[in-house]
Amino acid sequence: MKRRAWIVLCLCGLGACHAGTPGVADLANAGAGTHITLDHVQRVGAVERASDGVVQQRYAFQPAAHPQIVIAPADGAWDWSGQGELHMRVQNAMPWAVTLAVEIEDATGQRLQATVGVPAGPAQTVVIPLRAESPRSEGMQSGPPMPFDDHGRLILLATTVQGALDLQRVSAIRIAVPAPQAAQTLLFGRVDTVPGEAGLRAAYTGIVDRYGQFTRSRWPEKIATDDALRAAHVREPSVPVKVVGQDEYGGRPDVRNLHKTHWFHTQRVDGRWRLVTPDGHAFFSLGVNAVNADGGRSYVEGREFMFTGLPADSGEWAVFYGSGDNRSKDQAASQGIGYNHGRWFDFYAANLYRLDGKDWPGAWRARTLDRLQAWGFNTIGNWSDPALGRAHRLPYTRSINIAGNYANVATGFDWWGRMPDPFDPRFVQATEAAVAKASAGVRDDPWLLGYFADNELAWAGTGPQGRWGLALGTLAGDAKSPAKQAFIAMLRKQYVAPETLSAAWGIALGSWRALDATGFAAPAPDEAHPAIANDYRAWLRLYADTYFRTVADAIHRHDPHHLFLGGRFAVNTPEAVAACARYCDVVSFNVYADLPQHGFDVAAMHALDKPVLISEFHFGSDDRGPFGKGVVSVWNESQRGEAYARFVAAAVANPDVVGVHWFQYVDQPVTGRLLDGENSHIGLVGITDIPFGGFVEAVRVENRKAMQSVAR
Repeated sequence: MKRRAWIVLCLCGLGACHAGTPGVADLANAGAGTHITLDHVQRVGAVERASDGVVQQRYAFQPAAHPQIVIAPADGAWDWSGQGELHMRVQNAMPWAVTLAVEIEDATGQRLQATVGVPAGPAQTVVIPLRAESPRSEGMQSGPPMPFDDHGRLILLATTVQGALDLQRVSAIRIAVPAPQAAQTLLFGRVDTVPGEAGLRAAYTGIVDRYGQFTRSRWPEKIATDDALRAAHVREPSVPVKVVGQDEYGGRPDVRNLHKTHWFHTQRVDGRWRLVTPDGHAFFSLGVNAVNADGGRSYVEGREFMFTGLPADSGEWAVFYGSGDNRSKDQAASQGIGYNHGRWFDFYAANLYRLDGKDWPGAWRARTLDRLQAWGFNTIGNWSDPALGRAHRLPYTRSINIAGNYANVATGFDWWGRMPDPFDPRFVQATEAAVAKASAGVRDDPWLLGYFADNELAWAGTGPQGRWGLALGTLAGDAKSPAKQAFIAMLRKQYVAPETLSAAWGIALGSWRALDATGFAAPAPDEAHPAIANDYRAWLRLYADTYFRTVADAIHRHDPHHLFLGGRFAVNTPEAVAACARYCDVVSFNVYADLPQHGFDVAAMHALDKPVLISEFHFGSDDRGPFGKGVVSVWNESQRGEAYARFVAAAVANPDVVGVHWFQYVDQPVTGRLLDGENSHIGLVGITDIPFGGFVEAVRVENRKAMQSVAR
């Protein structure tokens, strides 16, 4: 039986109310006027006074699916017109953090929902914005850690609030601890609404210093002055760059029976795939993506309050300012990002200028190449400064970025945009132009490892039917879609008559022209109609074959020497992977998992008999400034190195894997990169270009082991 108690509280005489704002309830003082329901929650002991003198009451949330405190007006609904935030006095009495779910409901059934983790320790004010809110609204994907000290008062902002609310008809507040396994005790005081959004604003005010570092925490690599910045670089350990027992490209001469072609190529020897250097030696590609000096750019326009010490946008600092507009991007990754246009500042490049003066680009390139070699890397990965490859100290890759005014197809996973339509002649033209541009000046360079085409295309959708997203999306397109017409032509050739297709798919289809309708709702595959899945598979293969063949043909025309390294799969289908294996020299996967084999179908790739390159992976934590932990997170900085070692060792042990590329060289800006607001600690170096010493040492050790294993 549920433990339920009714307590009636009065809002009269609550002197702690903010001037001119309505009080909602006081969970420490009973009265009349507000109903409070305790559902699997017990009021414990007498009223207490906290160290700051504020009155509080203990409440024990019992083991249950959803123990909660429900606060409701005694009559009618609250009118919170003009109010911007809900403030609750809360203290966690447990020695661990307790998750608190807060839901605010109006008379129509609409809800605002927020979840906060209340740490053990002193009392704090939980702040719930009275509208949908998220770090994305503030221009970043992850928000600042909570709670924070706001002039001596601990504030715990709910950085993410979902839903909607009619502020004129608020009917209830629910405060719950989701499914506790044992009683969880918290102390509550006043619950108030306040006008404006002072709590939200305070949470984001002054969070970035002049160097681009988070202001509210400390870590070993954090610096406070220009002198400290220069001194940190002087103290950087010097590790010998020259590696004994490798050719000039980083290959191992002690592997026999490999061919010398004067270009990088692939070869299978004794059951293991190898990359082979131009000199004919075994090469395991250990790369780093985004080795660039422009990764520290973040929008500042409209949110100058977040930054302290921004230099003037004139004089010597003007070159580090720029402007852009990311509002019109046709990609899900950019949707909902606030502060996404206008003036930006490049914190990383500005720090390089502070370090090396006006000649900083050359100094940075030399230092970066020294580091990469010293840390055991042998490849400059995607999206990197082309000048690094031209230095001919490390092999490098090139990206073929196909863009143009050609048709596209929505699959339901359009994170970076819709799928290019390879049946559109304009796509063929755009591919030709993109390959010509990518290969210009490098087709005769033996240091070039090869080309990637595009990145993380939406080969599949999301959800249970995501496997068929490209087929469903193609048939939902308009009649002018080249892909749709190609699909219909395939079906007409197979079925001849529309009624034959109707019977095979279990749908009503009066004529072939019915398929031309925009938004045509193609059926999802089911057991009763196996032809649907078979036809969709055939279409997915034709689509992927057409795409990869088009790109491969263009590469072979413009550059007959170098490798086609695939399309950097994030989501994929078996048909797309098989087509890639048919036309590419290497199949590349962006693997965000604890181990490589958890990111792609190992058995399927072995059966396809093509080498695999892990073109992206990383591990992040949130104890070095940026708020995000990356796609694959670990608990702290030291565990990043441990995770890196496990991942690389597992990759080397797989006979089909020929390399792994880390994403990325530099930490992302605290307030989010320009493209989509990503702001994670995933770098080898920080925004001040200071390496994360413990991590890079773990990386260096594992990279050396990997190259030693190549000879086995």
